Amino acid sequence: MEKLWSPWRSNYIKSFKDKDESEKCVFCFAESLNIENDDNLVVRKSKLTFTMLNLYPYNSGHLMIIPYRHVSDILEITPDENLEILSEVQKAVKALNYISKPHGFNIGANIGKAAGAGIDQHIHFHVLPRWTGDTNFMPAIGNVKVISQDLLESKKSIIKSYDDLGL
Repeated sequence: MEKLWSPWRSNYIKSFKDKDESEKCVFCFAESLNIENDDNLVVRKSKLTFTMLNLYPYNSGHLMIIPYRHVSDILEITPDENLEILSEVQKAVKALNYISKPHGFNIGANIGKAAGAGIDQHIHFHVLPRWTGDTNFMPAIGNVKVISQDLLESKKSIIKSYDDLGL
């Protein structure tokens, strides 16, 4: 079996280890942010969930769908939250297809630290656009992941795509 290493991911996960557990969850804080402000990564708010760019993306356009309710266990997600999460995943795919035409997507969630969740106390679902050949020598040899677009530029583009598509 071949292994694909992603050493940059460990820095992200370590950044949460030293935080006081009593601190407010980063996602609970993010839900209160105004989409119109250019200093945050929230791109969409719905009734039960919100969508934001990943601060440590694997690729440009890496979105997360996050329920407002602070839960870590997928079994605690309500039927209404389930419906909205999947609906928002589909809207994110439409928006990303519209602006960047990826060749595919990784969609899912890492449940728990052992599964790779950097923020395991608040469940969230990833929508990660992928292109043929988007894995290259930079992460493997140079210990660097190249992201081709600024996060706040991505935010503007994604919000515009939601608006253009009437989502």
